[in-house]
Amino acid sequence: MRKIRTAFLIVLILVVTLTGCGAEQVSDTADFFAMDTYMRITVYGDGADELTRQAEEEIMRIENVLSFSGDGEIGTINEHGGGTVSEETQELLERALELSRDTGGAFDITIYPVVEAWGFFSGEYRVPGDSELSDLLGLTGWEKVSVVDGQVSFQVPGMGIDLGGIGKGYAGQRVHDMLWEAGISSALLELGGNVCLLGGRPDGTAWRVGIMSPTDGEEYVGILEARDVSIVTSGGYQRYFEEDGVRYHHIIDPATGYPADSGLLSVTIVCDDGARADALSTALFVMGEEEAVSYWAARDDFDFILVTQDGRVVITPGLREDFQISEGYDLEVAA
Repeated sequence: MRKIRTAFLIVLILVVTLTGCGAEQVSDTADFFAMDTYMRITVYGDGADELTRQAEEEIMRIENVLSFSGDGEIGTINEHGGGTVSEETQELLERALELSRDTGGAFDITIYPVVEAWGFFSGEYRVPGDSELSDLLGLTGWEKVSVVDGQVSFQVPGMGIDLGGIGKGYAGQRVHDMLWEAGISSALLELGGNVCLLGGRPDGTAWRVGIMSPTDGEEYVGILEARDVSIVTSGGYQRYFEEDGVRYHHIIDPATGYPADSGLLSVTIVCDDGARADALSTALFVMGEEEAVSYWAARDDFDFILVTQDGRVVITPGLREDFQISEGYDLEVAA
């Protein structure tokens, strides 16, 4: 028997923003569906109505460009086994490949053929056999992708690219920067499991963001106060199916072809770069706690919140003063 759960409904958003009950006045809000999830953009200030419209259009434009199927640039590359891309797409591909290299392949945009085989793109879920996965893994590997002067090529026929692990973060950062350049100093972008904060709240205080429990969609593991950062959560409970009593989630380990089994239930990244936060939330989930802490310690330019399978919540020291743990959870600070 098969059970399926996806994160398409807004009530299943991983990071829920909590606003106060003061005298804040929303200038304009846009609600829409894009990049396979519900989104909400709230802008405070003069011209907010026009800016929310422009923000929605920008996200739709990026979705069309980065879609791994159809007539978008990435979809065309996947269909033809390579091709020409715009300067914008080349820059994002180069960033994604650098993040793949830097994370030792824990984040890998070439995992597309494997994820497709599991049915997470089509909704036709299935468990591929070991032999099939072994063959498909031969079609993956970020180091097999070349991007030179707008030309994308693959070393192995049949490879494909999926920018879903970085696209929402990139789109959020683009809109953040667009609003900032337009003179907006307070905005809230909720893009599925991604939250991008522009400045603080209109009253000057920090935003309060609830980090949802990966085991109970009605509870938070804690509340984070933050401003002008992206907060991105990845977890195995976002999208999954069950077959014969076994749960298979959508975050595939590029090393095995199977859903990552790293001892983590969710990873939240706090970073001033939305695209990087998006990619790292997936990468650290695949790595597991020990490797994730080591990766962070070697760089120390982002923060994280890890929720482990044994019920612990591990945060970086930079969040110590801004994160309030909920009752019933054990808090640890990474060293």
